[in-house]
Amino acid sequence: MTSFFQSLGMPFEGAWLLSTICGILLIALPLMLAVAMIIYVDRKIWAAMALRRGPNVVGPFGLLQSFADGLKVFLQETIIPSAANKGIFLIAPVVTFTVALMAWAVIPFNSNAILANINIGLLYVLAISSLGVYGTIMAGWASNSKYPFFSAMRASAQMISYEVSIGFILICVVLWAGTFNMNGIVLAQKGHVFGLINGFVANPLLFPMWVMFLVSSLAETQRAPFDLTEAESELVAGYQTEYSSMAFAAYWLGEYANVLLMCALNATLFWGGWLPPLDIPVLYLVPGFVWFLLKIGFFFFVFSWVKATVPRYRYDQLMRLGWKVFLPVSLLFVVIVSGYLMATGHFA
Repeated sequence: MTSFFQSLGMPFEGAWLLSTICGILLIALPLMLAVAMIIYVDRKIWAAMALRRGPNVVGPFGLLQSFADGLKVFLQETIIPSAANKGIFLIAPVVTFTVALMAWAVIPFNSNAILANINIGLLYVLAISSLGVYGTIMAGWASNSKYPFFSAMRASAQMISYEVSIGFILICVVLWAGTFNMNGIVLAQKGHVFGLINGFVANPLLFPMWVMFLVSSLAETQRAPFDLTEAESELVAGYQTEYSSMAFAAYWLGEYANVLLMCALNATLFWGGWLPPLDIPVLYLVPGFVWFLLKIGFFFFVFSWVKATVPRYRYDQLMRLGWKVFLPVSLLFVVIVSGYLMATGHFA
């Protein structure tokens, strides 16, 4: 895109800046539209599993329900508690929403459709995903209310518990792929098993890592059964209790953008990203971004399925799973995977 703007007579610096802005908008605007639509899809899936109809009044098949909800909160009054720290209270939802968008910069939608094709893309994603909890912590502290504060403490403990095991899981992926570059990780999965399957998920040593990563993704995004930060039976609405209007909507947008990000990471790191499921020439006729979006859709269905069917964990169960199961198992697999790769001469 930079060369295109240069061909119009623009200097390199201006062409690069304009192409970067266009790339950001090409990702951010469809993502925000997708967030609105997947909230509708989420509600439809829950309704189907409970033998209900779900949203079906606003627009054809209820497709405009999310936009109606957005208009409603936009027109509501923003209420700030008198004892709250107003600056941090208002910045917190902005932090959550902004951080949720930043990680998409290194996600490859196709072989050449990536905003920032950096060599440390996976480290960037890990760093950015760790920042998401700051919005929750800031909201809990600034609200000056006990329920949001308890929620913020839960969120920080939950993030630390599962971020550690996610780090070890990603080490296994990096060891096998030999790169931190997201596109490189996708290409390393081509014809991975018997030259037929595109994806680390078919690897017996990496399949358990994918299962743990999927469960950790649910915990990282505070989705059921790990939604202890907003457990309505204990904390009213958790860190969102004192929020209203667009500040409340910003948390919803950030939450679902994070869910889509985790779906994209599952697809990219273990299911071949933009590659077709099988390494068969005819499947490459379908554009890579179509395969990528289909995989994201599949994982979002899994996320909604789990939320509709699995009861919420107790907090002690949540901590035990993270520290006593996932952490030692992921560390063990780092040793097993690295030992196998050394024994087979993979690092030679």
